[in-house]
Amino acid sequence: MDEGKLIIGFESGIVVLWDLKSKKADYRYTYDEAIHSVAWHHEGKQFICSHSDGTLTIWNIRGQGKPIQTITPHGKQPKDGKKPEPCKPILKVEYKTTRNGDPFIILSGGLSYDTVGRRPCLTVMHGKSTAVLEMDYPIVDFLTLCETPYPNDFQEPYAVVVLLEKDLVVIDLAQNGYPIFENPYPLTIHESPVTCCEYFADCPVDLIPALYSVGSRQKRQGYSKKEWPISGGNWGQGTQSYPEIIITGHADGTVKFWDASAIMLQVLYKLKTAKVFDRNRSKEDKGSNEVSDEDPFAIQIMAWCPESRMLCVAGVSANIIIYRFSKLEVTTEVVQLLEVRMQYELNDIESPDGGGGGGEQTSALPTPGASPQTSGPPSHPSTSSNNSDGGNMPCLKVRSTPLKQSPGYQVDLVVQLVWVSGEPPQQITSLALNSSYGLVVFGNSNGLAVVDYVQKTVVLNLGTVELYGSNDPYQRQPRSPRKTRQPSGGLCDINEGSATSEDRCKSPTSAKMSRKLSLPTELKPDLVLLSVCPPRGANPLDHRDNSFSRSRSSSVTSIDKEAREAISSFHFCETFARKGDSILTPCLFVGTSLGTVLVLALTLPPAGEQRQLQPVIISPTGMLVRLKGSILRMAILDSTGSQLSPAYEAWYEPNITADGEEREKVRKRRPVSVSPSTSQDFNESQYAVVCSEKQAKVISLPSQICIYKHSITETSFILRADVVQMSQGMCVACFCANGHIMTLSLPGLRPLMDVNYLPLTDMRIARTFCFTNLGQAMYLCSPTEIQRITYSQDTCENLQEMLGELFTPVETPEAPNRGFFKGLFGGGAQSLDREELFGELAAGKASRSLAQHIPGPGGIEGMKGAASGVVGELARARIALDERGQKLGELEERTAAMMASADSFSKHAHEMMLKCKDKKWYQF
Repeated sequence: MDEGKLIIGFESGIVVLWDLKSKKADYRYTYDEAIHSVAWHHEGKQFICSHSDGTLTIWNIRGQGKPIQTITPHGKQPKDGKKPEPCKPILKVEYKTTRNGDPFIILSGGLSYDTVGRRPCLTVMHGKSTAVLEMDYPIVDFLTLCETPYPNDFQEPYAVVVLLEKDLVVIDLAQNGYPIFENPYPLTIHESPVTCCEYFADCPVDLIPALYSVGSRQKRQGYSKKEWPISGGNWGQGTQSYPEIIITGHADGTVKFWDASAIMLQVLYKLKTAKVFDRNRSKEDKGSNEVSDEDPFAIQIMAWCPESRMLCVAGVSANIIIYRFSKLEVTTEVVQLLEVRMQYELNDIESPDGGGGGGEQTSALPTPGASPQTSGPPSHPSTSSNNSDGGNMPCLKVRSTPLKQSPGYQVDLVVQLVWVSGEPPQQITSLALNSSYGLVVFGNSNGLAVVDYVQKTVVLNLGTVELYGSNDPYQRQPRSPRKTRQPSGGLCDINEGSATSEDRCKSPTSAKMSRKLSLPTELKPDLVLLSVCPPRGANPLDHRDNSFSRSRSSSVTSIDKEAREAISSFHFCETFARKGDSILTPCLFVGTSLGTVLVLALTLPPAGEQRQLQPVIISPTGMLVRLKGSILRMAILDSTGSQLSPAYEAWYEPNITADGEEREKVRKRRPVSVSPSTSQDFNESQYAVVCSEKQAKVISLPSQICIYKHSITETSFILRADVVQMSQGMCVACFCANGHIMTLSLPGLRPLMDVNYLPLTDMRIARTFCFTNLGQAMYLCSPTEIQRITYSQDTCENLQEMLGELFTPVETPEAPNRGFFKGLFGGGAQSLDREELFGELAAGKASRSLAQHIPGPGGIEGMKGAASGVVGELARARIALDERGQKLGELEERTAAMMASADSFSKHAHEMMLKCKDKKWYQF
C-alpha cells in the first residue's frame, strides 16, 4: 500500500518499520526469539513473523509493541496456560488473504522435536484447519501462486510451488486435501538409478500416441484435476519432425518410455517388471539370491521391436521377460514360465582317492543340426525343487497368484536360468528378439539358448564350443586331473532332465566350486564388463574398480581364455546361410567375446496353424569371420549399400475379444518380411558388416570374402558401435574408451569423422552410451541427467530453431481500484522515485556517522555498476537526441512559416507596385 515503508526483521528478534522518505524508523518491535522470516498483510496494517522456537507472531503496525496473536502450529498446548513446548524453527512463512474467506498462512518447518525421523513438511493453515504435507526431500524454498500480481490487493492464492532438493512439486490450494498437480516434466528420471538405456529415432508414427494412450491411464489417484499451472514459454519451431523414443531400465525393475522428439523429454509409459515376481521370499529362498541381493529386479539388457511393439528385458537375476503390447486389460491366471539350465560340464573331476584316470564324461554333447531339446511350460509357475545344493532353483520366484495386467505391456512368457550344482546362473550378456520368427535368443559366458515364445518352448540350448562343431579354431583339450579343474563347453538342460544332470555333476569337490568359475581366469574382475558383456548393457550393478587397462588378443589359444568364450551379440537376418548358397534363408548371426561370428540357419514352419504345432529347427552352419576383440555389432546391407532390416511382424491386438472372421484374420496374419530385390546378382547380392572392439570388416555374401577391412583402434577399444542410417546413407558409428567418436562409411569403411569428444571417466557413460539413426546419440552424464549429442550437420543447422522461448510477453493485469475515499484517507503514498528517496539532491548528503557503500573497481558489483552507468548514459544521450530532433523539427516548421509569410508579402508588394505604377504623385 505504501512503497515508502519497509519492514526489516533482525535475527536478534527486533523488527523495524523503516520510512524510506524520512530515513528513520517509524516503529520498533521486540520479541524474545530469533526471527527467520517476515511477511506483510496485503492492507499494510499487519505483518507476521516466524521464529526459531516454532512460533508465529502477528503484529499491528500501530500496536503497543506486543504481538496481537502468537501461534505455535505444531506445539502441544498445556492445560495450565503455560507456554507450549518449543518446536523446530519455522524457516519461512507467507501470509495470503482471500476476498471471501479466511487468510492462508503457509510455512515450512516448525515441527515438534519429538517427531524424530519425520520427513520434511509444509504446513498450510486456513481458518481452523491445519494441514501438514510431507515431502520426499528437504525443502529448499516455496512460493505461493496468486491470482493477482499486485501485493496490495486480495491475494486469492490457488497453488504453492515447493522446490525440493531433488524435485519440484506444485500443491493445489483450491481443492480439498491439497492434492499435488501432475508434473509433466521428467524430474523423476532418477527415481530409481538408471542401469541401461536404448535410443530409437525415426520410429513408427503411431507408436508415441499408443504409448501415451496407455500411459495416461496409469495416473495415480490423488492428483489435482486441474492442469499444470505454470504455462510460460513456447515450443521451438524446428523442422525436425521424426519421432524419437528413449527407453530407460532402472535398478528397481521399472522400464520407462520417453518421448524425446526434437528437444523435449516427456515420460510416456512406465512398466514395472517386478510385479511378475514374488517379493515375499522365505529365508531359504533368500540364500539363492546372493548374486544380486541389492537390486534383484534391476534391468540389465533390453531388446525392443518398434514395429511389432514386442519387448524383451533381461534382469541381473538371470531372468528374461517377454512382453506383448495390448490396449485391453487382462487378468493372467498363471504366468507362463520356462526354466533353463545353462552350465559347463566338467571334463575332468579329481577323484577323492587321487586317481589319475579322471572322471568319465557321461554327457552326450549335441551335434550340429541335432534335434533340439524342448519343453512346454510347466503347469505351475514354478516347479523348482529347493535342493540343498541349490540345483534347479531360480534366483527369483515367479508369482503364483493371478496377475492383473493393465493396458500396455503385458507378460507373455518368463524365462529363468536356474542354479546348477550349487552354482548360480551366469548373468545374461546378450539378448535379441525377432517378431517375424517368434524367437528370443539370449547368451552368457556358458552358451546360448533360443526360445520360441509362440509355442512357449526352448528350441536350442548349446554351449559356445558346440556352435563350432568340428571346426573349432581353438585347441580345447581336457585338462589333466592333477591341474585345476577347467570348465568346458557342455550340455544345457531344462526341467525334466535336471535330476540326471545333477547326479552326473556331483562330486566331493563340486559343492565347493565358487562363483569365480563364471569368469575367465585371465580376465580381472574389474574388466569383465567390457570383455564379456555386450554393448547394450554391462553389468549395471558392478561396483568394482573402473579400470580399463587390459591386453587381450583373439588369436591367443590359451585354454584358460577359450574355456569361457562368452556370447557378446546377436543379429537376426535373411541371408545366405552357407558359402555359395543361392537362396536366402532366415539366419541368426552369433558374435562371441573372442571375435568369432557364427551362423545358425533357421527352419521355420509355415505361418498360421502350423506355426503353433511344428517345431522350429536350428542348425549351425559354421564360422563366418573372425576379428580382433569382442564382437559388438552386426548388420546386413544389400548390393546398393542400404541396410536390410530384420523381418518383423506388424503389431496386432493380442487380446482380441471379437470372434469369427476377425480372430481368424489375426491368427493367419503373415509376418512382414524384408528381403533383397530378386533382380540383384545372387553371387554378390549382400554385404555383412561386422564391428568388434578393435576393427570392422565387410564380408561379401554368399562368397564370404572380406572385401573391406579397417582397424579402428590399436591402443584403446570400442565401447559401443552401431550401424546407423544417415540422410546420405549408412555408416558405422563408434564410441571409443579414449573418448573418441568415429564414423566409417559403408560399405567402404572410409573414415568420415574422428572427434575427441569425451574421455571415459565414469562407468555410467560406457553402460548407457548409444547411437541411433539420423546422427543422434545419448548417454547418462550423471545419475540424474541425460546428455543428447548430434553428429549430423542438418540437426546442427536447425538447432536454434528447435530451441524454445522461455519468456513470452503477456498483458499486465489491471491494477486494483483503490477508490476515492481510500486514496484520500488511507494515507497511502504513490510510487516513489529512487532518486527522490536516496538521491543527495532531495535528501541531502549522508551523515559522516553513517556507513556509505563505495563500489570498488573490480568484481561483479563494479561491473554491474559500470554497465548500469553506461546504460544510463546511453539512455540520457538518446533522450537528448530525441529532444534535439524535436527542436530542430519545430525550427524547420517556423522557418517554413516565415518563408510563406515573406512570399505572401512579396506578392502583395508586387500587386501594389503594378497598381500604382502609372499614377502621378498628385493622384495619390
